[in-house]
Amino acid sequence: MTTAYIVEAVRTAGGRRGGRLAGVHPVDLLATSLDAIVERSGIDPAAVEDVITGCVSQAGEQALQVGRMGVLASRLLPQSTPAVTIDRQCGSSQQAIQFAAQAVMSGTQDVVIASGVESMTRVPMGSNVTLHMKEGLYNKAAGLEEKFPGINFSQFMGAEMIVKKHGLSKDDLDRFAFASHQKAIAATRAGAFDAEIVPVPIETPEGSAMHTVDEGIRFDATLEGIAGVKLLSPDGLLTAASSSQICDGSSAVLVVSEAALKRHGLTPLARIHNLTVTAGDPVIMLEEPLFATDRALQRAGLSIADIDLYEVNEAFASVPLAWLRHTGADPEKLNVHGGAIALGHPLGASGTKLMATLVHALHRHGKKYGLQTMCEGGGVANVTIIESL
Repeated sequence: MTTAYIVEAVRTAGGRRGGRLAGVHPVDLLATSLDAIVERSGIDPAAVEDVITGCVSQAGEQALQVGRMGVLASRLLPQSTPAVTIDRQCGSSQQAIQFAAQAVMSGTQDVVIASGVESMTRVPMGSNVTLHMKEGLYNKAAGLEEKFPGINFSQFMGAEMIVKKHGLSKDDLDRFAFASHQKAIAATRAGAFDAEIVPVPIETPEGSAMHTVDEGIRFDATLEGIAGVKLLSPDGLLTAASSSQICDGSSAVLVVSEAALKRHGLTPLARIHNLTVTAGDPVIMLEEPLFATDRALQRAGLSIADIDLYEVNEAFASVPLAWLRHTGADPEKLNVHGGAIALGHPLGASGTKLMATLVHALHRHGKKYGLQTMCEGGGVANVTIIESL
């Protein structure tokens, strides 16, 4: 079977809701990452055989097959480049990586861009459902009601269920959230994100500027301040401070075959070692990364101790904390540059965003194996294991 390689991985710095990226159309935001992948890798734009784009809220400015729209808005990719938009909820662009790798490994294609975009300012989370609900055009399917009577699937509910099931305290959650900001602050000040971040031209009240720093980082964060944030639910322990931030952003990863490496004179950053996706309980929902990781490690012939760095999406602090307890992983290897609590979670863009951070962190720290996993709506989880080169 053909080996799949990652040649380049980029992301925009995150923008807060209504923040510095609010004036950027999501199609243009996606095109920015697509162009950066082409420029930084040196690949001939005409050699790209497909663009696979993750996007969750495919409505409004993210409708009309946003992946294809991003290609058409690109400065570099030709009109002849195909594209497709996929939705595996928060794991959409991680699945884009896996679909790209599968295309390469099967020999079907040699050069594929996996990408993701989400402007949560311009297309609010869930608006592709709520706008229909207001018009009376959304109802729960009879088959779902029969199997899950009276249940409205909720990630918030699932996150709180994980808190209780794994015996997490509010102090555990708050300290994890504070650490996410501290790590993100340190990484930003040390220039750890410089190799992965694509500058985005923006307009500000002061004039034209480049957006290059993750806007969600609280550089003045304190544990006391985080602990004092109002609970999301009166009978829960999670707060907005221990949950991922609403975020605008895009990201992209170039996946190629060995033949393409030689043909185009490309230098790989990593080899894709394992692709896994599993599904489980859709009610507790966000716990599936625990079991998907078990399966991925078994299939890869690795133990958790063999993995040098982990990127576990911080949808809520309860998810990575439960993952640590279940796997016995080393907390010092987890989200070493911070996670979505500090950096933001731009839904469909988070999969390729986390991969950009993981690939570059492995190189920066001189490490070999990296594992990325993402909890996803409906009780699904992706795991991707890579080997730095």
